[in-house]
Amino acid sequence: MSDGKLYVRVYWEDTDAGGVVYHASYLRFMERGRTELLREKGVDQRVLLAERGLSFVVASMNIRFRAPARLDDELDVVTILKDLGGASLVLDQKVVRGDEILVSAEVICALIAREGRPSRIPAEIRAKLGG
Repeated sequence: MSDGKLYVRVYWEDTDAGGVVYHASYLRFMERGRTELLREKGVDQRVLLAERGLSFVVASMNIRFRAPARLDDELDVVTILKDLGGASLVLDQKVVRGDEILVSAEVICALIAREGRPSRIPAEIRAKLGG
């Protein structure tokens, strides 16, 4: 991943019987994109959970399916941090094939503690994310 862009190739496991990408596969692609964006910014979610008991989870997602991807397509998952709240991130995500936007989503991720309660984003994490 570089600059919020993750390369993905479509495999059989991502498609329905007709070779068209199944809608839930886009959710997996975007999850990988969010994880890689955090990693690129120096936020290791495994360490965050192990050392602090904190994790980013999807609180809401508004998704629009525009055009289908098909078996063996080469796609890019583009993830941009739009806003950094006290305990949340707002991300703009797109799955694109070349210049064509196939899927777009606004995703709100909340930082939660092990008990499931929202937690403020620690200052050092906020700094890594550019806040």
